[in-house]
Amino acid sequence: MNDWKNKTIYQIYPRSFFDSSDSGVGDLKGITSKVKYIRDLGVDYVWISPFFKSPQKDFGYDVSDYRKVDDIFGSNHDFYELLEVFHKNGLKVITDLVLSHTSDEHPWFVESQQSQNSKYSDWYVWADGQEGSPPNNWLSVFGGSAWQWCKHRNQFYLHNFLTSQPDLNFHNPEVQAQMLDEIKFWLDVGVDGFRFDVINFLFHDHELRDNPPKDPKLVRPLGFNKDNPYGLQEHIYDNTRPEMLPYLEKIRRLLDEYDAISLGEIVAEDPFSTIGEYSNEQRLHMAYCFEFLSDEFNYDSVDEVVENFHKKYPQSWPCWSFSNHDSSRIASRIARDPKELMAKLLSLKGTVCIYQGEELGLKDTDIAFEDLQDPFGKNFWPDFKGRDGCRTPIPWEDTKINFGFSKAKPWLPMDPSAKNLTVNIQEQKNDSMLNFTREGIAKRKGIAT
Repeated sequence: MNDWKNKTIYQIYPRSFFDSSDSGVGDLKGITSKVKYIRDLGVDYVWISPFFKSPQKDFGYDVSDYRKVDDIFGSNHDFYELLEVFHKNGLKVITDLVLSHTSDEHPWFVESQQSQNSKYSDWYVWADGQEGSPPNNWLSVFGGSAWQWCKHRNQFYLHNFLTSQPDLNFHNPEVQAQMLDEIKFWLDVGVDGFRFDVINFLFHDHELRDNPPKDPKLVRPLGFNKDNPYGLQEHIYDNTRPEMLPYLEKIRRLLDEYDAISLGEIVAEDPFSTIGEYSNEQRLHMAYCFEFLSDEFNYDSVDEVVENFHKKYPQSWPCWSFSNHDSSRIASRIARDPKELMAKLLSLKGTVCIYQGEELGLKDTDIAFEDLQDPFGKNFWPDFKGRDGCRTPIPWEDTKINFGFSKAKPWLPMDPSAKNLTVNIQEQKNDSMLNFTREGIAKRKGIAT
């Protein structure tokens, strides 16, 4: 079945969508309460960024329990209700699963770090060495070495992102089986698919060989910031390993049992060839990379890039996006009419993903350092201010406090310049960006409005 092809996905960042509990943080009930708004957009799938139990050091991408909704977002029952309501409204739901790493507060890691003889001792990537001398030159995307010393085990553990996000050891068959069980748990609940975070990071080189250096002139920051030392290596040993391919096939066989789909995030040396290799009838349904999400985005080359991808990888399927929770909003990166940008996105061959607020023409919010939440931004400030600017709450009503997002102080400041872009104002204007997007999605479906 290929009825997922050429569809439109709407990405929701739950912390910033709508707060039903007046806590200052968006929640699942808030998303459910806006089902009519989402349905009226005309999208086919809704991708919800992580809402699982987490210390929130990386805002949900550090999971401490894959099967429990974090209290800040509500309860498992709230998600089951969301799923039922969305399905009744003809909307399919994709959840965001982080397979490559957990939180350091996950019970697996808590036990793994205590002893080399525990049940979970080999569930993470441990390496011998001396404190202060990491096993190799691998770097964290978020800055510094990818290795952290653990005094309990007198060993280093691998973390491709924050030190509080230890990498699972997928060379261990028990880990592979466990993560398939985590996928199956949500399939049994009734989800329609998954967005898999940094899916090419699951396996590492078993020999822990050093990554070779890269010519600075060849650095393309697709998935990390421009001045990040991470870009000065060829990442051939710390991710995108050949062992990944048979594991993708295991995932696909499980998904096919439920007629569920998969969307993989790719951060790799050659992202298009990786998408070409990772997405086909036996592996992922589709994948996306940061080609159109980076600051180096060349808008004039979009059609050529898309055409070339389909010519080169005819058995593969891409997902295109211009904005998401990890990158600056397209309206802030490209000095063009947001309507022109949306029309271009909706014209592309492939599945497309719209990020919440993109349909309103929102730009990034300028966040002061004292309001910064993103650890990525804190590590590289001021050259890179992180991802908070694209994550600020959605403005719903122009006359309400915090534009109707919450009665409490929002977790990130509202953008004052969004006052004239609120949902209620745009719904009343036939020529608004919101109504233009609705019409564009309908045309993409071949439905007359």
